[in-house]
This record gives sequence, structure tokens and C-alpha cells, in this order.
Amino acid sequence: MPRDHARNSLGFAKPPADTRVVVAMSGGVDSSVVAAMLAEEGYDVVGVTLQLYDHGAALAKKGACCAGRDIHDARRVAETMGFPHYVLDYENTFREAAIDEFAESYLAGATPVPCIRCNERVKFKDLLETAKDLDADCMATGHYIQRLDGAHGAELHTAGDPNRDQSYFLFSTTQEQLDFLRFPLGHLKSKEETRALATKYGLSVADKPDSQDICFVPNGDYASVIKKLRPDAAAPGEIVGIDGMVYGTHEGVIHYTIGQRRGLGIGGLADPLYVVKLDADLRQVIVGPKEMLATRKIPVREINWLGDTDFSAMGPQPMMVKVRSTHAPIDATLHPISATEAEVELAIAEKGVSPGQACVFYAPETTRILGGGWIWRGAPS
Repeated sequence: MPRDHARNSLGFAKPPADTRVVVAMSGGVDSSVVAAMLAEEGYDVVGVTLQLYDHGAALAKKGACCAGRDIHDARRVAETMGFPHYVLDYENTFREAAIDEFAESYLAGATPVPCIRCNERVKFKDLLETAKDLDADCMATGHYIQRLDGAHGAELHTAGDPNRDQSYFLFSTTQEQLDFLRFPLGHLKSKEETRALATKYGLSVADKPDSQDICFVPNGDYASVIKKLRPDAAAPGEIVGIDGMVYGTHEGVIHYTIGQRRGLGIGGLADPLYVVKLDADLRQVIVGPKEMLATRKIPVREINWLGDTDFSAMGPQPMMVKVRSTHAPIDATLHPISATEAEVELAIAEKGVSPGQACVFYAPETTRILGGGWIWRGAPS
């Protein structure tokens, strides 16, 4: 009888050479290091890069992922480490799943987070299915998040480096997806460790800058992208107070965000006014006092629950939540309403909470991510 093999670094009871892993390669240093690391360990690595868009300005933009330059960089890494690499055209899928919704959400007065939708609907859905079609045992990415074995199966945990943790963008990862995914960089304590590994493997991307913007939004200019997709979004309208008083005019709601104070062109007031709501249908930018931005109760829907108990059967639960990717989790109480809806009650009111943002759940006093959902109503309470 063949002897049992100890589990390899990806958790399979067989040698690395018999373990096929598809690596999602963006062309950046993180995913490149993952692919090189697994190739050096002897795994049967297959690199896959998604062609997500082909906007002329973005193709020459170093800081954006999945553009022409990045595809070239991913291919070079594969050649250096000696594993096959494929480029898949996902432009139509990406436009439908991320870009179009981004524009529609923004015009509806929301603050969209297209990177989450891309992970949810493209990378961890269509690409993951492609990996299975390639007879892969798992799919690995360069995300900074940890997958740990728990009492009830695979669990999602925050990264070893809190400054690079990407849990906010991955809350919608389902349990089935989590079982198939691997995050080999999640335990690292700094980006310097990743770059040191890239240098060790002789990768040309070792000093490549990190991506800062949404990949299809060159230079962070949301308005110009939305104007191309929805030309009518730049239509002028009125800046009005919550009492209906007209304070001035604007050149399109696409130029404003919830919580904005500067650039309104409203002067001579005793107390400053802030954007508290956007109404694209009426072409109105609605302004009000700062206290109107403070919110304690947040309606959340499309919830993805990664806890061990039945979500809809739970009573109120103490929870840590994050409503912005750059903010630390804060104390809250989670009130489930159905299997996919809840109200989150913050211990302390938070300013600038907007529909379209994600609300991510964390188990108190642990590193575990319990899922999250989408904020869907903007009325402060």
C-alpha cells in the first residue's frame, strides 16, 4: 500500500509536484511572488492573467493592474520561473460586473467599491471556475489575508500586517470559494518581506510600485470615466439645502461625494455645509450641517455570512465592523433581519457613511472575518 503523504504547504496530502495550483497574476509584485514561491516549492503552477479592460490611457499606466504592461510583466515572471501562463479576455464580463455598476451606483448617490465586485463576480467566480476546469486543486492569489483551518472548516482571518490587510475587499468570499482559495502572503509582516522574496527569485517586478487607484480609473479621476460611460451625468443642476433652499448650481453630480465640504462654492455662512445626499434623477446636490453626516444605525443587505451559526436564527450579536477600507474596525451590535439583511448599530456615530460602501464584520477580540454586506440606504439615523 502507498504510504500517506504529509500535508504540503497548501494543505493537500500529496507531493507539491502532484498538486496543481492556478495563480491569479495581475502583473504586480504580490501575485508574482506567490507564483514564483509555489513554482520553487515544486508545485504544478499555472499562471492566469485577466485582460479586464483596454482603455488607452490605462495601458501605459504603471499603477493600474490588468493592463497591457502588467500582462507583459506577468508573462515575464512565468518565463523566469518556467511555468505556463495564459491571458484570458474578460473585458465584457468585467464591464458588466464592475464598471457599469460603478457608474450606475455613483450616479445614484452611492459610493461604490468596484474592487469588491471584481473579486466577487470575476476573480473568485469566473476565474475560479476556470481554475477548476484546468483540474487545479486550488487557486492562489497575492491578497493580504489569511485562510486558517478552524473547527468547522476554513476560516478567513486578517493579514499578519494590519497596514496591508485586504479583508474589507474580500468579505463577500463564500465558504465554497474559501475552501478552494489560498493566500500564501497573508502571514507576512511587511511589504518589504514580499519585495525581498521577489529579489530572491530574480523577478523583474521586485521594485514595481503598488497600484493606488481603481484599475480602470486613471489618476483617480472618477468623473471623467463616468462622463465617458454616462455623458448625461455631467448635466448641471442645483445645490440645495435640506429645507429646499437653493444655494447655487453645479456642473454635474459626478463631481461630488457624500461628506464633501470644499468646492461647493457656498460662502458667507456661519456654519459650513457638507454634501449629505446626491440625487441624480433631480440633478441635485443636497447639503446640510455636519451633524447630518453622523450615523449610528446602518441597514445592510446582500450579506455573506462566514460564521459557524445560522445567521437568520441569531439574535443581536456584539461585533466589530469596518465601514471604510482605511478605518479600523469599531464596536457595534449586529441585528439580523433575514438570511441576507441586518441592521448594524454602531456604539459611536460614524460620519460620512454612504450607500454603496461595504460593512464588514469581525469577531470581537480575534482576527476572524465573519463576512459582511452592502450599505443600501443613506438616511442618517
